[in-house]
Amino acid sequence: MLRQSSRSRAVLTGAAVLTLAASLAACGGSDGGKGNGSSADGSPVVTTGSPTAGGSGAAGTPSAEQPPTPANGKVMMPTGPAADLKKVRGTGAGPIMMTKVAGAKSGVTGQVWVWLPPEYNDPKFAKTGFPVLTLYAGGQSNGYNTWTDNQLPIQEVDEQLAKQGKAHPFIMIMPVQNFNSDEKNALDCSDIPGQPKMGTWMAEDIPAWVRANFRTLKGRDSWGVMGASTGGFCSAKMALQYPDVYKAAVPIDGYFIPDSGLWKGHDAEKAANNPNLLITQGKADVKMYVTAGGANGYEKDVVKSWVAKAVAPVTIQYYEQPGGKHLTSDFKKMIPGTLQWLSANLAGPTAD
Repeated sequence: MLRQSSRSRAVLTGAAVLTLAASLAACGGSDGGKGNGSSADGSPVVTTGSPTAGGSGAAGTPSAEQPPTPANGKVMMPTGPAADLKKVRGTGAGPIMMTKVAGAKSGVTGQVWVWLPPEYNDPKFAKTGFPVLTLYAGGQSNGYNTWTDNQLPIQEVDEQLAKQGKAHPFIMIMPVQNFNSDEKNALDCSDIPGQPKMGTWMAEDIPAWVRANFRTLKGRDSWGVMGASTGGFCSAKMALQYPDVYKAAVPIDGYFIPDSGLWKGHDAEKAANNPNLLITQGKADVKMYVTAGGANGYEKDVVKSWVAKAVAPVTIQYYEQPGGKHLTSDFKKMIPGTLQWLSANLAGPTAD
C-alpha cells in the first residue's frame, strides 16, 4: 500500500526531465536501453517515456551435482547444498516454489518463493547461466509476496516475452519482508537496530543462496530488483545501498522515506537506509526505471521530486502511467514494459 504519511509533497525541482525518443536497444546489452549515461556537466541523464513493448521445459528443483565453475568463465554453477523447494502454486509458465532461507550473515530465516523460467531445465541450456530478478511485495508482506499471486502474472508474461525475444527469461526470487502484520512497525527491508537484519538477509544472504542453488552469472550485471508500492521503496533502497549486488531497479509507484516506528531512537541508522538521501550521494552506479500513476497527483509529486534529486552516476528513466492509480490492476499493466526495460539494461542468459 501507499504510505502517504511518510511522504513530503515537494514538487519537481532541479534538473529538467528530458525526453529521449530512441527505442530500447536489443535485449542483453549491459548498457542498452534509455536513460543511460551522464550529461556534459556530469549530472544524471533522466528521461521520460515508456519502454517498447526462447524455449520450453518443465521448471523444477536445481540439480545437486553440477560441473565446477570455470575459472575464467561467466557462468556460476550451483555449489549446493540443494534447497528443499516445495511447489506452492502452478502457473501457465511453470510452478512457483517456496523454501525457507537461513541467512548465515544476518541470522534471519524467512520464506523465499522461486520461479524458474522454462528454459532453465531445458537440456539445451544446461550450461547456461540466467539473470536474476528479485521482486518485493506491496503491503506488509508477512508470510506472502504479491508477485506470487495470479493478480500479478509476471511469470506468464516473462515466458511470453522471452519466446518473442523481447525479454530475458529471468530467475525470479520473491522474499518475505516482515515477520508481523503491523505495517507501522515494518522492517523497511533494512537492518534496524534490535530487529531482524532484513537488509543483510536480502542483499547478502539471499544472493548467496541463489548462487548456491541455481546457474547464474558472475558479477552484478545480470541482477535486478523490482517492486510496487512498499516494494518500490525496497527496490529503490536496495539498489542504491548495494550497487555492488544490483545493477538495475524498477520502483513502481513507490515512496522513498523509511517510516517504520521501529526506527525511533536510531536516527543515524535511519538516514543510512533512506532512499531520499541515498539518491543524492552520487555513490551508486545503478540504472532505474521509476514510475508514478498519472491519476494520482500526490504520488506524481512524490516520485518526480525524488527523481529530480538524483546525482550521477545514478541514471533514471521516469514513466508516468496514463490514468494509472495505486491499484494492483494498474501495477499489472506495467509488467510487460518493465520486463523489457530490465532486459535492455541487464545481461541475459549466457553460456561459456
